Amino acid sequence: MEQDYKRILVPVDGSKEAEMAFKKAVTVARMNGGHLDVLTVLDTKQFIGLHGGMLNGDVIYQLSEDAQKYLNELKDGAVKDGFNEDNIDIHVRFGEPKTVISQEFIEEYNNDLIMIGSTGMNAVTRLLVGSVSEYVTRNAKTDVIIVRTDIDNKKLVDKKK
Repeated sequence: MEQDYKRILVPVDGSKEAEMAFKKAVTVARMNGGHLDVLTVLDTKQFIGLHGGMLNGDVIYQLSEDAQKYLNELKDGAVKDGFNEDNIDIHVRFGEPKTVISQEFIEEYNNDLIMIGSTGMNAVTRLLVGSVSEYVTRNAKTDVIIVRTDIDNKKLVDKKK
């Protein structure tokens, strides 16, 4: 059975795994003549305790600007490598990453595939809050591909070893 994905969502968080997923998503979108939505979800709950438990407008603005800059860098790299600029959009959202990715965003943009890195968190964080990719896999209302290898299907080399 051949799949023809036309609207692909790739959530990114700055991790190497997410960037591998982005590169593969660009390839899949190119092969399918599809559109790519690149999404970063800023989870403001992680900032509770900073600034007396309150995020002021300046902090929120800076978070949003940093995320926008990161997404633009990814987009510019894809366009430089020949991806059609009209077929890639970047999005910054605030909220719970698990539900924004698996439900809210894909309902709004009608994505037919989510390509997500295997994990962007360390083992302790995964244990405490659970993996976003695991939640998305179980709850998404569309197909999900968990990306564990680079564009050449080689596993990410851990530089710490």
